[in-house]
Amino acid sequence: MKDNFFGREYDIAPAGGETGQAFVATHEDEKFFLKRNSSPFLAALSVENIVPKLVWTRRVENGDVITAQKWVNCHILTRDEMNGARVAALLAKIHHSETLQHMLEKIENCYFSAEQLLTRLKAEVAARENATNSMVEAIRYLELNLPASEQTEYVVCHGDVNHNNWIISEDNELFLVDWDGAMLADAANDVGMILYQYIPRNGWEVWLSSYGTQLTTDLHRKLKWYTICQTVMQLTLNQSVEANERAKQIFQNAIEDDEV
Repeated sequence: MKDNFFGREYDIAPAGGETGQAFVATHEDEKFFLKRNSSPFLAALSVENIVPKLVWTRRVENGDVITAQKWVNCHILTRDEMNGARVAALLAKIHHSETLQHMLEKIENCYFSAEQLLTRLKAEVAARENATNSMVEAIRYLELNLPASEQTEYVVCHGDVNHNNWIISEDNELFLVDWDGAMLADAANDVGMILYQYIPRNGWEVWLSSYGTQLTTDLHRKLKWYTICQTVMQLTLNQSVEANERAKQIFQNAIEDDEV
C-alpha cells in the first residue's frame, strides 16, 4: 500500500499489534512508525523521552489523525528483563513527572479514584451475560477492601505495562510505548501489574527500591486491590486470546496472595 505525505509517496505496511492501527512508512532512507488516532498526549511523552521522537502529526481527509514517530531499531523486553532496575526507574520518572500530569489533565478529564474504577468495573461485569463466579467474587473482595485503596495520589498511569510495550533501541534507550489507555490514577495501577506478572515475591523489595519506595502492608494491599480490579476489567474486554490468558494468570497471582 502507498500513501502521500508532504508531497512524498511512502510505502505503508502494517506494524502488527492487536488494534491494527499501527503502520510502518518508508521512503528511500526515511522510515517512520505511523499510528492512527493516537492520544494527543504523545507529544508530551516525546518531549520527555518516554517514547521515540514524534516527527509530525497530520489530519487526513476522513478526519483521522496520523502521527509519525522516528523509527527505532529495537527489541521488546523479555519477561526476565522486566525485573531490571531501568524499568522501575523509568516508571518512577513517569509517575513523578508533574509536567506529564499537567499535560494529560489539560487534554481530557481522566482522573480515576479506586471508587470510580470499581463503579466502572461493576457496570461492565453486570452488562455481561456470562460473568463468571470469579468475577463476582472479585467484585465482592474489591467492595470489602475499598477503604484501603481510597486515598489516592493521582499520577500519570500507562494502564498496560506488559513487557510487549517496553522497548530498548540500538542506542540503549528504554521506551514505554502504546499510551492509548493513559489515565490519572494511583501508581499502584501500573506497579501492581508488573510485580504480580513479572517479579518473584522475594524480589519485590529490591524492585520497589529501584522504583523509589518501600513495601509496606498498606502498599501491598493497594497493589493487590488495583491489580485485581484491572485484570477483571481486562477480562470483560474483547481482546486477543493471548491477552485474555495473561490477564487470567495475573488475576490468579493477585487473588491467591494471602499475605494481605
